[in-house]
Amino acid sequence: MKKILVCEDEAAIRDFVVINLVRGGYDVIEADCGEAALKKYDENGGNIDVAILDVMMPGTDGLSICNTIRKFSSVPILILTARDTTADYVTGITLGCDDYFTKPFSPVMLTMRVKAMFRRVELDKAIPYDEKLEYGDIEIMPKQKVAKCKGADLKLTITELNVLQYLMEKNGNAVSRDELLEKIWGYTSEVETRVTDDNIKRIRKKMNQQGSNVEIVTVWGYGFKLAIKE
Repeated sequence: MKKILVCEDEAAIRDFVVINLVRGGYDVIEADCGEAALKKYDENGGNIDVAILDVMMPGTDGLSICNTIRKFSSVPILILTARDTTADYVTGITLGCDDYFTKPFSPVMLTMRVKAMFRRVELDKAIPYDEKLEYGDIEIMPKQKVAKCKGADLKLTITELNVLQYLMEKNGNAVSRDELLEKIWGYTSEVETRVTDDNIKRIRKKMNQQGSNVEIVTVWGYGFKLAIKE
C-alpha cells in the first residue's frame, strides 16, 4: 500500500484530506505541524511515497519541510496553500516541490494529482538509460540524476531534470504541453496546472546562467522543443 505523509495544521482540512486519501486506498500518516512531519518522516525511515505539505503553519512551514526532505530524497511533494501567489509558487518549485494546490480544493482533484504523481514515479523507474544523453553543451547522466552544462552541474530539481531529459530524447522535435504533463507528471489534459511552464522557466534560467548554447524554444499554441542557439 502506498504511504502518504499529510502535514496540515488545520484539523478540519487535514481530516478532509486524510478521509479521501484513505478511501482511495492509501496508507496515510498525519502530522499537524512541520516538526511532527519531519519526526514521522524519520520514524518511517524516509519510506514515504508522496508528501502533501501545507505552506502556512506555526513553527516549521511546508516550504522549509520541502527543502529539508529534498536534501536527501526525491519523493514527490505536493504543496498546499491558501495563497495563490506567484512568489509562493516559484519558491516551492525552486525548493523542489513537484506541484502546487490552492485552497479551497476538490478532494477528487487532489486524489487525481496524487494518482498522477504515482504514475510519474513508475515511469521514472522504467527509464532504462545507463549512458549519458547529449545535446549541444548539455549532458545528462540519467542513472546519476545529474545534468551538466560545459561540465558544470546545472543543479536541476528531479522534476526539472526529467523535463529536460524528455526534451533531449526528442532531439529537437516539438513536444506538446499535454504530452509533457502526461509523461512527466502523469496528468491528463483535463487537470489544470501551470507546472509545465514554470519548470521550463526555471530550466531556461539555469541554462542561461551557465551560458549554454542550447535553448528551449516555445512552439506557440503547442509546446516546446530544444534548439542550438544561432
